Amino acid sequence: MAAGKRWFGGASLGAAFLMANSSIGPGFLTQTTVFTQQLLTSFGFVILVSVVLDVGAQLNTWRILTVSELRAQDLANRLLPGLGYFLAAMVILGGFAFNIGNIAGCGLGLNVLTGMSFEHGALVSCAVALTLFWVQEIGKMLDGFTKILGTVKILLTLGIAFSAHPPLLQALHHTVLPAQLSAAAIVTIVGGTVGGYITFSGAHRLLDAGIKGPGQQDVVTRSAVSGIVISTVMRFVLFLAIVGVLSHGAVLDKDNPAAGVFRSAAGEAGFRIFGIILWSAAISSVVGAAYTSVSFFKTFHPVFARHERACISVFIVLSTGIFVSVGKPAQLLVFAGAVNGLILPIALGIVLVAATSRRLMGAYRHPRWMLAAGWAVVAIMGALSVPVLVAQVGALLR
Repeated sequence: MAAGKRWFGGASLGAAFLMANSSIGPGFLTQTTVFTQQLLTSFGFVILVSVVLDVGAQLNTWRILTVSELRAQDLANRLLPGLGYFLAAMVILGGFAFNIGNIAGCGLGLNVLTGMSFEHGALVSCAVALTLFWVQEIGKMLDGFTKILGTVKILLTLGIAFSAHPPLLQALHHTVLPAQLSAAAIVTIVGGTVGGYITFSGAHRLLDAGIKGPGQQDVVTRSAVSGIVISTVMRFVLFLAIVGVLSHGAVLDKDNPAAGVFRSAAGEAGFRIFGIILWSAAISSVVGAAYTSVSFFKTFHPVFARHERACISVFIVLSTGIFVSVGKPAQLLVFAGAVNGLILPIALGIVLVAATSRRLMGAYRHPRWMLAAGWAVVAIMGALSVPVLVAQVGALLR
């Protein structure tokens, strides 16, 4: 057992770095840029609040699911018959919103690289995603390729943050004592980080790896906290890069603001490299989000398991169709975070109720402080997310 824990500790740390690497996708880049433009150095406070809420959500979810040894939808169904179907529907809705945003990111990336329209870039990327999914060997090759590009992406962002000369002291001051606040920023950033299927993906991966039961909680906690801390560091580095660029008078494109940051800091070469990075991150996220979302209902009936590839393909095509119809790539990426910000308190609330059931959890007693922290996340995100989502829907319809 001890050897297994030591092995998984190393593996979980590697997975945490991989999570941070892949988290700087189209939503990460665009959401952080949009809200840093609005709040400037006060966005550091949003990052700080999001870390606290992320920890409250993830520690509870990962621990409860791994102790129960059940996936979220199965735990919900055992708590109350039919509740798992509702939870799966909510998670799939959130995954669908994420995937529309991922397709939007593909359009943004190809627009930077080739100058083609966002909509045409999305259509080309949809065809590529379907090809990668159905031709498994190519998909494996792209997976390795995007890991390399992900590392380049992080190094480039660090370089931009260094070269942009951000106002560090002011940023640190406003991280603790902000000059202005934004509920929309908090909901969107938290939703984009741990909302929707992301809330459960880590715990489900641990269950698949056989990391479950009360005796594995130290490993589970280290894995969850490591992933959140590393991705938070990367978000803060990107925030500093954006603040530095804006402090020097840069004016960013409203349709692709993150690209403007890279262009201002690293010139035309940085702009093109950003296009490659954004597209590769987005195309891998399209397949990953579709696969994970479909996995939430494929166990409900054998027909879904038999036709899993077809279901995933339909998921990708529908996501592309909605983006092409709506347009507004940057707004859609922000909207995806807002949708999943609303789903988070509903999904987390179901898991917290299950944690108090002796029938489901056996002799295990979930720590009261963790329950309190989890319900605080539910209350805060529940109160903030509804008006924010209504505002985002209005912005898309205008």
